Amino acid sequence: MKKKIFTGAAVAIVTPFKGKNNEEVDYDALGALIEYQIENGTDAIVICGTTGEASTMPDTEHLAVIEYAVQKTAGRIPVIAGTGSNDTKHAIALSQKAEQLGADALLSVTPYYNKTTQDGLYEHFKVIAESVSVPIILYNVPGRTNLNIEPATFERLCKIPNINAVKECNLLQIPETVKRCGDELNLYSGEDGYVHFLMSAGGLGVISVVSNIAPRYMSDMVKAYLNGDIEKSWKMQVACQDLVKALFCEVNPIPIKEAVNRIGLRAGGCRLPLVDMKPENKERLAAAIENFRMIGGIK
Repeated sequence: MKKKIFTGAAVAIVTPFKGKNNEEVDYDALGALIEYQIENGTDAIVICGTTGEASTMPDTEHLAVIEYAVQKTAGRIPVIAGTGSNDTKHAIALSQKAEQLGADALLSVTPYYNKTTQDGLYEHFKVIAESVSVPIILYNVPGRTNLNIEPATFERLCKIPNINAVKECNLLQIPETVKRCGDELNLYSGEDGYVHFLMSAGGLGVISVVSNIAPRYMSDMVKAYLNGDIEKSWKMQVACQDLVKALFCEVNPIPIKEAVNRIGLRAGGCRLPLVDMKPENKERLAAAIENFRMIGGIK
């Protein structure tokens, strides 16, 4: 059985920017976001992932943000650093440096654009895992990468000691993955709208976009399930669906940054090629946030 990196809801935290063209990281705002998360019950911080816009960061900035998050969190909850790349050598370098900076675990996405075969996926993740000692969470998100880690490949990968878990966005293959891997591969949902379904397959929680504005709600939803209150967990899942849909009505992280700003925290804007939300979608998001606040989902 693999050690649990976290149980509950980890926030896929936004990276706040400042300046005319969002050219600088706003470290004061990032510190405030981390404190907000910890004070409101999030179970781990995922820094420099998709939601954190790592793809627009040069390595020096990427690693500086990881270092800041590790220092600011100060061991209170785990910090999971996004270090994936479609260049294996680059992914190794980022992973080794993140480990040196104190990250508790790494999140490594499948190689995008150039893609590869299933054998290539195995070799890619194998050499990354062998280059570090911290646990690795594989990130399977075919909707973004057009590349899927198949259950048979998970079966091979889970035999590598520090390949610990998967953040899975291809929910249809979870039964086959569980059949092949058992408790040698921990499961985390990569979809806020389907957390309850993954929990029913033995999942440990979610790496959540919604947690940027509702950390305690998402954590409580997972823990209700794990504590045996399946009905409460299901009702919480249903109650957040309109918010989830609004937060993904445009490309992530455009809406979640708008939402963070709207609830009184500071996220700034997104870097190009991401642009501001359309006015009609801002209105939809504002209504969803207000409705969710009225049922106590946002503290």
